[in-house]
Amino acid sequence: MTDRIVRVLAISGSLRRDSYNTAILNAAREIGAELGLELEPYEELATLPHFNQDREADPPVQVAELRRRIADADAVFVVTPEYNHSIPGALKDALDWASRPRESAALAEKPAAAIGASTSAFGAAWAQAEVRKVLAAAGANVLDRELPVTGVHGRVVNGELVDEETREQLHGVLEELRVHVVGRTRSWLTV
Repeated sequence: MTDRIVRVLAISGSLRRDSYNTAILNAAREIGAELGLELEPYEELATLPHFNQDREADPPVQVAELRRRIADADAVFVVTPEYNHSIPGALKDALDWASRPRESAALAEKPAAAIGASTSAFGAAWAQAEVRKVLAAAGANVLDRELPVTGVHGRVVNGELVDEETREQLHGVLEELRVHVVGRTRSWLTV
């Protein structure tokens, strides 16, 4: 492992105050710090306007800030709930804004990973697959790894991820993301 700190913009797709997905994101910040990842939470999802292609070249200030933060990060990490077998609307808007304009998209070539959690036995599997699909369509270099956190209401207690198996799996995903970023950096430096 290198001494390089990897900066990751971390986005919870949930707007809920006591979100299980945000609790997992917070656990990821702690675990990531042990791996040399600095996860910076994006906490402005609720104030981001709906995507409007008429504004993509002259975006609202919140959109310009989101794009800047993605561009400045070494990677993007998304933790998403699942609503109606898909991505929450606010998260989809954020990804759409970050994918445009196509020729200068903040997500283009950006290393990214997506996981998800739900109270069901499916662990937001469809939503995280959709997030990976959208990230890839936006040009991101998406880690082909999923982590469906099932029955999350028993794994997060009082806002803390207490389930050791999930913590270990989260550690594995974050470690792969770090290797993904550092490996890409190495290949860019040797070209």
